[in-house]
Amino acid sequence: MDAEKMDENEWRYHGEGNKSLVVSHRKCCIVLRFLKFSPNRSKTPEEIFHHLQNIVHFGKHIMKQFFGEKYVHYGEVVHLSLDFVRQLCLKIQSERPESRCDKDMDALSGYAMCLPNLTRLHFPEHRPILCVEIKPKCGFLPFSSHVSQEIKHKVCRYCMHQHLKVAKGKWKRLSKYCPLDLFSGNKQRMHFALRSLLQEAQNNLKIFKNGELIYGCKDNEDSLSDLNELAHHLKPFFFPSNGLVSGPHCTRTILKELIHVITVTLLSSTDDCKAGDVKTVPTSQGRSYCEASAFTKELIRNGKNFLTLSCSNRT
Repeated sequence: MDAEKMDENEWRYHGEGNKSLVVSHRKCCIVLRFLKFSPNRSKTPEEIFHHLQNIVHFGKHIMKQFFGEKYVHYGEVVHLSLDFVRQLCLKIQSERPESRCDKDMDALSGYAMCLPNLTRLHFPEHRPILCVEIKPKCGFLPFSSHVSQEIKHKVCRYCMHQHLKVAKGKWKRLSKYCPLDLFSGNKQRMHFALRSLLQEAQNNLKIFKNGELIYGCKDNEDSLSDLNELAHHLKPFFFPSNGLVSGPHCTRTILKELIHVITVTLLSSTDDCKAGDVKTVPTSQGRSYCEASAFTKELIRNGKNFLTLSCSNRT
C-alpha cells in the first residue's frame, strides 16, 4: 500500500463504534481503522500513534496467547497522507449514522491501523463468503472487593447499559442477549444468546455476504433486520434437508442451523480448528450468570436449578 498514491474514491465507509471508524478498500481485502474524538478533545500525533501501537501490541502479545497466531489479526500502524485522510473524511461523512456524528474521525494525525477485511476473502473456487461479526461485550462479572456496588457483582455491564440506552432513546427495544450466556460454554445458554442477537441485533451482530452487509442495523434504525430476508441469503449455505424452500418453517430451520454452526465453531478447539472438537471452557472466579439475563429469569420463573444446568450440557 503506497501511502502517497492513495485515492479516497477507492475506499468506502464500512462502520464505526464509539471509539473508532473503519473504511474498506473497494478492491483489496483491507480496511483502515481510524480513532474518533469529541470535537473539543485533541491529541498530538505522537499520542495517537502510541494509542494505536498499544492496540497492536495488545493483539500481538496478549490476545494471540489466548487464541493462537492463526486467529488474531493485530494489523499494523500506518502513516497516511494528510490530504488523503481529509478528503476521505469529507467523502464518507454523509454515510455516517447521525447518532455517531458527535465524534469526529481523526483527520489530523495521519495515523491509522491497517487490517485484513475478513468480510471479503478471495478463494480460487470463487465460493460465496459468509462472515458473521459478533461484538460480544464483557463476558464476566467482577469479583474484586474493590467493586463496592453490590449490583455490579450480580448484573453485567451490558444488561445495565441496555436499560440506560433504551431510556435515552438510542435503542427502541431491550435486547434479551446477555454476554454471560454466550461465554458460558453451555449450548442451551449459547443458543439463547445467539437467538437473542438475531432477534435484536443492535450493533452487536452483523452478517456479511461477499463483503456486503445482509443483516444488522445501523444504530437505532431497523434496516436490514428482516429474518426472512436473511434466511433467503443463507439458503445456499444452510438449505434445510426437509426440502422446504419458503415459509416461516424454512426460516426457522435455516436460522436454527446457523445458530448451531456458530455455537460449534465457538466451542471448537483453536489448536486444530476441527469442528466438533469441543474445548473445556474455564469457569470464572465470580458469579457465572447475570441476574438480569432473560434466560436466567426464565429458569427462575420455571423453578429450575441454575447450578444443575450450568454443570450439564457442556458437550
